[in-house]
Amino acid sequence: MGRRAGAARWRSRVAAPDPLAEPSAPVGSGWTASLALANGAIWAGWYGPLQILLAWQAAEVAAPAAGMPKESVLAWVTGVGAAVSLVANTLFGALSDRTTSRYGRRTPWIVAGVVAGAAALAALAAARTVLAMALAWGAVQLALNAAFAAITAAVPDRVPHRQRGAVGGWLGAAQILGVVAGTGLATVAGGLGAGYLACAGFVVLGTLPYVLGHRDAVLPAERRPEMSWRALVTGFWISPRRHPDLGWAWLTRFLINLGNALALLYLLYYLRDVLRRADPDGGVLVLTAVNGVTLLTTVVVGGIWSDRIGRRQPFVLGAGVIMTVATALLAVWQTWPGALCAAALLGIGFGVFTSVDLALMMDVLPAAAHRGKDLGVINIANSLPQVAAPALAAPLVHLGGYRTLYAVAAAIGLLGALLVRRIRGVG
Repeated sequence: MGRRAGAARWRSRVAAPDPLAEPSAPVGSGWTASLALANGAIWAGWYGPLQILLAWQAAEVAAPAAGMPKESVLAWVTGVGAAVSLVANTLFGALSDRTTSRYGRRTPWIVAGVVAGAAALAALAAARTVLAMALAWGAVQLALNAAFAAITAAVPDRVPHRQRGAVGGWLGAAQILGVVAGTGLATVAGGLGAGYLACAGFVVLGTLPYVLGHRDAVLPAERRPEMSWRALVTGFWISPRRHPDLGWAWLTRFLINLGNALALLYLLYYLRDVLRRADPDGGVLVLTAVNGVTLLTTVVVGGIWSDRIGRRQPFVLGAGVIMTVATALLAVWQTWPGALCAAALLGIGFGVFTSVDLALMMDVLPAAAHRGKDLGVINIANSLPQVAAPALAAPLVHLGGYRTLYAVAAAIGLLGALLVRRIRGVG
């Protein structure tokens, strides 16, 4: 009898909550740590290629391609991948909302996404043409966005309002550590192919603790939202007139991320062609590490502080202003010390923004039954800048140089920071 009672108590502890209820029980450190690790692994799979591998691969592919410089090759490839992510994140978020698997709504998409993403990274390693690069990178974005949509939706599924800033902070810390890990793996692996395979392996291994160690809430079939293509497509539109706070929050995130994307897209070329660094990929790793250290000093503290005082807007506004100053430094102080200062400031600002803005977004979600889809729509504000940035950056560099590029990026980020004041329902 005692053994059965103990087993019953254990099942009660690990049982997942009602998938459509507003969470009230606090999550533990083990759940947060494993979800953060999975989140970081996804970001490593994205940013190992984005920071190092795609830029070098674009330079190799562009050499025999007459009339197509490396900047244009990189712009086309990253633009295609970002366009795929625009659709993928929202689509897979909506599909996970409707998943009635006995393994839960989110876990099946995490598993499928990381396995397919690792395979696509391996295929990208073999790409030798612009078309092959674009197709393979598009597949990486498709698969990893399926996993990322499910990981992101797990937060409002399980985390109460009073913990969202703190959990957002740990996810933000994992994000930058994932960027550093991906950049480091790409740099030290010993070539393009080895770099892509190292990132692929980390994507899979990093998600195992969450998938194997935590139960996901199972959605009963009778409570599943309508399952049809019409419902999926029409559900992607969230009226900003009916939900103005969500609309302003989305625009704030979009503009700040666009400014950040413009600043980072050509960083390797900036170091090589403007600062004349002898080891530009090593320079990118150093700047990423500096950025990561300063980000880690603010990302968790900012989220916890925001939870304690119950306010989000001042943190997002202040973070946006700091990021604007950092980007402007790249325009006016074009030296290696200037780049180091910009990286440090960008980490401070982006750390606070990452944790608090995530909590702000989750506080303005319209409905529990569509958390995955709604977060997918919100995450378009992350991926759309990756489409817009290449389209804007290439002509800005060719017409006005890197000073113009970074000045425009700073102005866009500042506008985004100021618009957070238009949100009324969240202080």
